[in-house]
Amino acid sequence: MRYEEFTIEGRHAVIEAFRSGKTIDKIFIQDGCKDGPIETIKREAKKHDCIIRFVTKERLSQMSETGKHQGVIAYAAAYEYAQIEDILKRAKEKGEPPFLILLDNIEDPHNLGAIIRTANLSGAHGVIIPKNRAAGLTAAVARASAGALNYTPVAKVTNLTKTIEELKKQGLWFVCADMDGTPMYQLDLKGPIGLVIGSEGEGVGRMVKKSCDFIASIPMKGEIDSLNASVAAGVLAYEIVRQRMG
Repeated sequence: MRYEEFTIEGRHAVIEAFRSGKTIDKIFIQDGCKDGPIETIKREAKKHDCIIRFVTKERLSQMSETGKHQGVIAYAAAYEYAQIEDILKRAKEKGEPPFLILLDNIEDPHNLGAIIRTANLSGAHGVIIPKNRAAGLTAAVARASAGALNYTPVAKVTNLTKTIEELKKQGLWFVCADMDGTPMYQLDLKGPIGLVIGSEGEGVGRMVKKSCDFIASIPMKGEIDSLNASVAAGVLAYEIVRQRMG
């Protein structure tokens, strides 16, 4: 399967990408660039709630695949993002209580792709990722998902904590993974649920964790103290599957 190229280089190419409706995840602009096209790119980025990073010319040159970046490189999504309403509608159409996987601090594209694959196989109706400090839907993510990205919608939100609070009003409750939580086998994980997974380094952010109804830990017997994020997501997702089938 061929995935759409997601690096766009050059001022006019980036402007045209915005105007054509392409989903841009991040833009890297050379420090000090302030001419007309760059200002247009900045305006478009703000209009589309897109992250801008200002970097040195040397850094842009390292990132460039063509050597013709003209002071700007954009990362476009290889796939379109879904809306949360689309994910909830999917659950309703299947006659199932919503099962969402929310990711906090997952910046590694291989982890994100693997979690999307797990989401698909465990029957989750969709994945939610934050705008900041998160991998986007790049070609690497698509490859790591082993095709699951074609079937599992992914929504991107500005504020994960606010999103959790809004979904609670629609009847969902939330459990996050943390080594200091209650062993997952002791929790009732049935019903409309959002599973929140953080990175193995930083875990789930403090405010996001505070928004969750329960904190679940995975029993571990070895000498090290954490699982890879995608493995943790798989273990907890399948405990949810087990309880739903019970």
